[in-house]
Amino acid sequence: MAFYKKFQSKLNDLWYPKAITIGTPIATDKVADKLSLLSTVTRGDTYAVLKNLGGVMADYMAMGRTVKIEGVGTFYYTTATNKKGVATSAEVNSAQINGIRVRFIPEVKRSSSKQITTRSMVDVDVDWTDIEKLANGGNSSGGNPDGGNDGDQGENPLG
Repeated sequence: MAFYKKFQSKLNDLWYPKAITIGTPIATDKVADKLSLLSTVTRGDTYAVLKNLGGVMADYMAMGRTVKIEGVGTFYYTTATNKKGVATSAEVNSAQINGIRVRFIPEVKRSSSKQITTRSMVDVDVDWTDIEKLANGGNSSGGNPDGGNDGDQGENPLG
Protein backbone atom coordinates (compact mmCIF):
# COMPACT_ATOMS: atom_id res chain seq x y z
CA MET A 1 0.00 0.00 0.00
CA ALA A 2 1.36 3.42 -0.95
CA PHE A 3 0.24 6.67 0.65
CA TYR A 4 -0.60 10.16 -0.52
CA LYS A 5 -1.64 13.38 1.11
CA LYS A 6 -3.54 16.32 -0.29
CA PHE A 7 -1.53 19.42 -1.08
CA GLN A 8 -2.44 22.78 -2.57
CA SER A 9 -0.18 24.21 -5.24
CA LYS A 10 0.98 27.75 -4.58
CA LEU A 11 1.21 28.32 -8.34
CA ASN A 12 -2.47 27.83 -9.16
CA ASP A 13 -4.23 27.15 -5.82
CA LEU A 14 -5.45 23.76 -7.10
CA TRP A 15 -5.27 20.60 -5.00
CA TYR A 16 -3.32 17.48 -5.93
CA PRO A 17 -2.35 14.16 -4.36
CA LYS A 18 1.32 13.99 -3.32
CA ALA A 19 3.09 10.68 -2.66
CA ILE A 20 4.51 10.41 0.85
CA THR A 21 6.50 7.85 2.75
CA ILE A 22 5.89 6.66 6.28
CA GLY A 23 8.16 5.47 9.04
CA THR A 24 11.89 5.22 8.87
CA PRO A 25 13.71 4.13 5.70
CA ILE A 26 14.22 0.39 5.26
CA ALA A 27 17.82 -0.32 6.28
CA THR A 28 20.44 -2.20 4.29
CA ASP A 29 20.27 -5.24 6.56
CA LYS A 30 16.52 -5.62 5.95
CA VAL A 31 17.07 -5.41 2.20
CA ALA A 32 19.89 -7.97 2.53
CA ASP A 33 17.60 -10.27 4.52
CA LYS A 34 14.90 -10.19 1.86
CA LEU A 35 17.35 -10.56 -1.03
CA SER A 36 18.97 -13.57 0.64
CA LEU A 37 15.54 -15.21 0.95
CA LEU A 38 14.95 -14.66 -2.79
CA SER A 39 18.34 -16.00 -3.87
CA THR A 40 20.94 -18.58 -2.99
CA VAL A 41 23.22 -15.97 -1.42
CA THR A 42 23.62 -15.68 2.33
CA ARG A 43 22.49 -12.60 4.25
CA GLY A 44 26.10 -11.71 5.07
CA ASP A 45 27.22 -11.93 1.46
CA THR A 46 24.24 -9.88 0.29
CA TYR A 47 24.88 -7.27 2.98
CA ALA A 48 28.55 -6.98 1.99
CA VAL A 49 27.66 -6.45 -1.67
CA LEU A 50 25.01 -3.83 -0.84
CA LYS A 51 27.38 -1.94 1.48
CA ASN A 52 29.95 -1.69 -1.33
CA LEU A 53 27.50 -0.91 -4.15
CA GLY A 54 27.43 2.87 -3.60
CA GLY A 55 31.22 3.18 -3.66
CA VAL A 56 31.55 1.08 -6.78
CA MET A 57 28.86 3.08 -8.55
CA ALA A 58 30.53 6.37 -7.50
CA ASP A 59 33.88 5.16 -8.87
CA TYR A 60 32.38 4.39 -12.28
CA MET A 61 30.34 7.60 -12.42
CA ALA A 62 33.41 9.64 -11.47
CA MET A 63 35.00 8.19 -14.62
CA GLY A 64 32.20 9.74 -16.65
CA ARG A 65 30.20 6.54 -17.02
CA THR A 66 26.56 5.79 -16.35
CA VAL A 67 25.75 2.75 -14.22
CA LYS A 68 22.87 0.51 -15.27
CA ILE A 69 21.67 -2.02 -12.71
CA GLU A 70 19.47 -4.56 -14.45
CA GLY A 71 16.01 -4.62 -12.91
CA VAL A 72 16.61 -1.28 -11.19
CA GLY A 73 17.64 1.41 -13.64
CA THR A 74 20.38 3.79 -14.70
CA PHE A 75 22.31 6.23 -12.51
CA TYR A 76 24.37 9.17 -13.78
CA TYR A 77 25.79 12.52 -12.69
CA THR A 78 24.51 15.96 -13.57
CA THR A 79 26.08 19.22 -12.51
CA ALA A 80 24.73 22.20 -10.64
CA THR A 81 26.25 25.49 -11.69
CA ASN A 82 26.85 28.75 -9.89
CA LYS A 83 24.38 30.57 -12.16
CA LYS A 84 27.17 32.65 -13.66
CA GLY A 85 27.02 31.84 -17.33
CA VAL A 86 29.71 33.01 -19.73
CA ALA A 87 29.46 34.62 -23.15
CA THR A 88 31.44 32.05 -25.17
CA SER A 89 32.06 28.32 -25.06
CA ALA A 90 35.80 28.99 -24.71
CA GLU A 91 35.17 30.58 -21.31
CA VAL A 92 33.33 27.56 -19.88
CA ASN A 93 35.33 25.78 -17.17
CA SER A 94 34.89 23.48 -14.21
CA ALA A 95 35.02 26.38 -11.73
CA GLN A 96 31.41 27.10 -12.74
CA ILE A 97 30.34 23.76 -11.26
CA ASN A 98 29.37 24.02 -7.61
CA GLY A 99 27.57 20.73 -7.11
CA ILE A 100 26.96 17.24 -8.41
CA ARG A 101 23.63 15.48 -8.43
CA VAL A 102 22.96 11.82 -8.99
CA ARG A 103 20.08 11.25 -11.37
CA PHE A 104 18.16 8.02 -11.74
CA ILE A 105 16.05 6.63 -14.56
CA PRO A 106 14.05 3.52 -13.61
CA GLU A 107 14.42 0.60 -15.97
CA VAL A 108 11.60 0.14 -18.46
CA LYS A 109 10.74 -2.71 -20.76
CA ARG A 110 9.15 -1.92 -24.10
CA SER A 111 7.08 -4.01 -26.46
CA SER A 112 8.00 -4.40 -30.13
CA SER A 113 5.80 -1.34 -30.85
CA LYS A 114 7.93 0.73 -28.40
CA GLN A 115 5.13 0.92 -25.81
CA ILE A 116 6.26 0.75 -22.17
CA THR A 117 5.09 -2.57 -20.81
CA THR A 118 6.74 -2.57 -17.37
CA ARG A 119 8.73 -0.18 -15.21
CA SER A 120 11.04 -1.54 -12.57
CA MET A 121 10.15 -0.68 -8.99
CA VAL A 122 6.67 0.46 -10.02
CA ASP A 123 4.02 -2.15 -9.33
CA VAL A 124 1.22 -1.78 -11.86
CA ASP A 125 -1.30 -2.41 -9.10
CA VAL A 126 -0.20 0.16 -6.52
CA ASP A 127 -2.98 0.63 -3.97
CA TRP A 128 -2.97 4.35 -3.05
CA THR A 129 -4.43 5.31 0.33
CA ASP A 130 -5.16 8.81 1.64
CA ILE A 131 -2.97 9.14 4.74
CA GLU A 132 -5.52 11.48 6.39
CA LYS A 133 -8.22 8.82 6.13
CA LEU A 134 -5.86 6.26 7.62
CA ALA A 135 -4.93 8.60 10.48
CA ASN A 136 -8.58 9.53 11.15
CA GLY A 137 -9.88 5.97 11.06
CA GLY A 138 -11.50 6.39 7.65
CA ASN A 139 -12.92 9.90 8.12
CA SER A 140 -11.12 12.55 6.11
CA SER A 141 -11.76 16.25 6.32
CA GLY A 142 -11.78 17.98 2.98
CA GLY A 143 -13.32 15.11 1.04
CA ASN A 144 -14.34 15.10 -2.58
CA PRO A 145 -16.84 17.95 -3.15
CA ASP A 146 -18.48 15.96 -5.96
CA GLY A 147 -19.48 13.24 -3.52
CA GLY A 148 -17.50 10.54 -5.36
CA ASN A 149 -15.23 8.07 -3.69
CA ASP A 150 -11.82 6.58 -4.24
CA GLY A 151 -12.64 3.02 -3.36
CA ASP A 152 -14.34 1.08 -0.61
CA GLN A 153 -14.59 3.67 2.13
CA GLY A 154 -16.43 1.28 4.42
CA GLU A 155 -13.37 -0.93 4.77
CA ASN A 156 -11.04 -0.21 7.70
CA PRO A 157 -7.49 0.07 6.28
CA LEU A 158 -6.03 -1.01 9.62
CA GLY A 159 -7.85 -4.32 9.61
